[in-house]
Amino acid sequence: MPDTPAPDPQTRAALDADLQALHAARQRWAATPAEARVALLQQVKDALMRVAPGWAETAARKKRIPAGSPLAGEEWTSGPYAVMAACNGLMQTLSRMQGKAFLRGLPLRRLRNGQLAVKVMPHSLWDRLLLSGVSAEVWMRPGVHERNLAAHAAVAYDLPPAERRGRLALVLGAGNIASIPPLDVFQKLFIENQVVLLKMNPVNDYLTEHLRAALRPLIECDALRIVRGDGAAGAYLCEHALVEEIHITGAGATHDAIVWGPGAQGARNKALGTPLNRRRVTSELGAVCPTIVVPGPWSRADIRFQAEQIATQKLHNSGFNCVACQTLVLPQGWPQADALMAEIARVMARHGQREAYYPGSGERAAEFAAHARHPGAIGRGPDAPPCVLADMDQGDADWLARHEVFAPALATKTLPGADAESYLRAAIAFANEALYGTLGANIVIHPRTLAQIGRGRFEELLAELRYGTIAVNTWTGLGFLLSACPWGGFPGASLQEPQSGIGTVHNSFMLEETERTVVSAPWRPFPRGLLSLQFSLLPRPPWFITHRRQHMLGPLLTRFQHRPGWLKLPRILLQALAG
Repeated sequence: MPDTPAPDPQTRAALDADLQALHAARQRWAATPAEARVALLQQVKDALMRVAPGWAETAARKKRIPAGSPLAGEEWTSGPYAVMAACNGLMQTLSRMQGKAFLRGLPLRRLRNGQLAVKVMPHSLWDRLLLSGVSAEVWMRPGVHERNLAAHAAVAYDLPPAERRGRLALVLGAGNIASIPPLDVFQKLFIENQVVLLKMNPVNDYLTEHLRAALRPLIECDALRIVRGDGAAGAYLCEHALVEEIHITGAGATHDAIVWGPGAQGARNKALGTPLNRRRVTSELGAVCPTIVVPGPWSRADIRFQAEQIATQKLHNSGFNCVACQTLVLPQGWPQADALMAEIARVMARHGQREAYYPGSGERAAEFAAHARHPGAIGRGPDAPPCVLADMDQGDADWLARHEVFAPALATKTLPGADAESYLRAAIAFANEALYGTLGANIVIHPRTLAQIGRGRFEELLAELRYGTIAVNTWTGLGFLLSACPWGGFPGASLQEPQSGIGTVHNSFMLEETERTVVSAPWRPFPRGLLSLQFSLLPRPPWFITHRRQHMLGPLLTRFQHRPGWLKLPRILLQALAG
């Protein structure tokens, strides 16, 4: 990119050497049969298990999580655990690639609008035990049906290995969640048949050696290289003649600088529709994600549990998630709204006490506050910045709706509705039309309210909500964690208007032409759910910031994913229930 300083000669030479090695191996990787890839993934699992403790400890320390805090468990579940689970999902698919047998047994159904829904979770007995009551469906785009589903899955494997064309992709890693870079790498390697140069983000390049050790089997066969580097190195790689495709997880401004060029030149190119970089660029770029609270007969215990849910949606990873809740949509006149907000504040004050480690957070939070007419704040202890609050009905609603803050900041919006359905329709219209991005939306709805609306009608309303992942009574972050679920913005983005990005990642069943994922979880945790005939064994979820044992559960779940077995379940269930 012009106006960006070039890296020094030594750095250029090292990057050139890595790219040349990958370029030379790209055809060999494309021709690597599925069974050999399964063996490589098993080697990755073994290598990952050896480095997982150091990886998680380093990440927790660098993110300044207090020593001994249960929040250190986040660095297990969103790090080694997520990568280990992705290895398992890909191995299951690759081991049944012949005739695309991996599609057999996936429950299929037609929605009222005629679209095909593929149930990808639960898929195994382990799923039913460890995530009891959680389900996930992938809704395919119109035109995909039962008879042609196989033509829209694992398409990179349709050609015989000798006829495949290898390509070299550059992956620009995210700086917030440790598993994002390796999972993006897996997308290119195993779903798109591309060799990869991964450039780490300077924010978390402390993980470079851990990732090199974990992914060494892929490095040794010249399918992968992992490098550090600043903006100059990134710009050099984006324009390198050997790089054929680019994937970025990051900010829309970075995406535009890559595609159109920086500054005024980039603005002119974008206006003219003449990209400076004509490579295929895929991306995940975040959003102003909503949580829609639907009115209903909530008990005090319901308010407490859902407050924990919403506080987690905001403050998991200290608020530095592309799918963090930034806009809380509430029903106007709902008598329980004040109690819910008070309980959210209580949970944040008690369980969200951690530093803001991501660069620029303070400035972004201050800018957010400046656009709120009467900003509020929830104190989170002496070492943590407050969570800034803004009422969109009183502040600069357009700015608050159009800017992802990426900081501990939460806006609220109240909407009218004569009943639950009319309110939900208004909330969906607001999310679609006013809020920036299409990555993830959460809906919190009481089972009796859902029954009043009707399951079929509720799904018709979901079909109107244009987001890549929709979570019902859970967080869309769970959709990120489940390797079977495609992850990305809603289809229709373009280089001109990328919104939350172009394309998807994860997706271990390798489905193409996906539209959205719908993840659902129990309204009440075990054992309270049994009283309302909700047959789920899921207690307080381990990703909740209120979970008292997540630092114990993270290692146990990762070891289980490494080598599943019945003897490992009692300790996992004991820690889960104690949380």
